Amino acid sequence: MESRDKQKKRGLKRFFNSFKYSWDGLKYAYKYEQSLTIHFGVALIVIIAGTILKINLTEWLLCLLLMGIVMATELINTSLEAVIDLVCPKIHPLAKIAKDTASAAVFVFSIVAFISGMIIFVPKIMLIVETLI
Repeated sequence: MESRDKQKKRGLKRFFNSFKYSWDGLKYAYKYEQSLTIHFGVALIVIIAGTILKINLTEWLLCLLLMGIVMATELINTSLEAVIDLVCPKIHPLAKIAKDTASAAVFVFSIVAFISGMIIFVPKIMLIVETLI
């Protein structure tokens, strides 16, 4: 029964609507989730720094991948928090664990991205500083 319902919902309209729904989710998270706004700001700084410091293709790919995964984990965290709030409107220890661990996933990956960024950018910045001294 369910598979027939899904087959009825195929086609170009559904395909293009999926982009609209994704865009709506991104706008919501950007507007209401301070962490995502910060991640976008950091991503902009990384893009500007990468352009100025002329990072190579591999470094660009790594930076883009890391930025995308950090933002994606933040979006997943936001959606999990919304579902938890819907299912469990009262404070519950398991709801807290779910929210905290989802947030921790974003935190861990943000640290990995930060360290990777330092490995890419610090040597390039040090070269510039050495030429100025």
